[in-house]
Amino acid sequence: MCCIMRDFFCRLLLIAVLSMTAASIHAQIGQHRNDFAVGFNAGFVLSNVGFTPTVSQSFHGGVTAGVTARYVCEKYYSSICAIVAEVNFASIGWKEKILDKYDQPVINPSTNEQEQYSRTTNYVQIPIFARLGWGREEKGVQFFFQAGPQFGLFISESSSANFDTDHPNLDERSNKTVAQYDMSVENKFDYGIAGGLGMEYSVPRVGHFMIEGRYYYGLGNIYGDSKKDYFGKSNFGNIIVKLTYLFDIVKTKK
Repeated sequence: MCCIMRDFFCRLLLIAVLSMTAASIHAQIGQHRNDFAVGFNAGFVLSNVGFTPTVSQSFHGGVTAGVTARYVCEKYYSSICAIVAEVNFASIGWKEKILDKYDQPVINPSTNEQEQYSRTTNYVQIPIFARLGWGREEKGVQFFFQAGPQFGLFISESSSANFDTDHPNLDERSNKTVAQYDMSVENKFDYGIAGGLGMEYSVPRVGHFMIEGRYYYGLGNIYGDSKKDYFGKSNFGNIIVKLTYLFDIVKTKK
């Protein structure tokens, strides 16, 4: 499944890059653009970690926010070609779903509460996208697709649990993987592929307003993955919903 998802996003990225390359090669047919805009973004992230051995999870909710820069270089027929880069703070991680063999929540006998565990990891993330847009440039609605690599730098982490993680109740659990409780993030550098679809509304002399849905698939692992390590795989998956506002710095004279 992981290989299929990785191949899917690699193909999306390849299509976007090849489309922009074709536009550049046929510059005599396309219309040159020299538009540069900057602004800020904010959104909500649902994340988990693909562990092997498996750790049962629901989605961890967090926030992301940062700055965005966009350079529009070409309009080729109806496609508007651009490069987009962001520098974001993101709060991601995983939240465990602790169930018994009947898929019922495990209750802590000491507190009579459902056992819960989550880990929050904070990153600086830098996605770099090739973007293709279709629609209005100056005023109105434009739809877009963008894809590209994303890099992340680990900042800090924290965990939350309502039971003793040194002595978890394994007798009642259907999933008995608990090694992660004592493990801090080992690999401080994260990398992967991100892609998204969105809509932009442009207002002359005001700016550009965007809403986007995006998915990130991590190609790196947060823990060691050699034969001597416990986890063979521990990569991030993020679903992001993001709002962005950009204002123009340079505009092509038409």
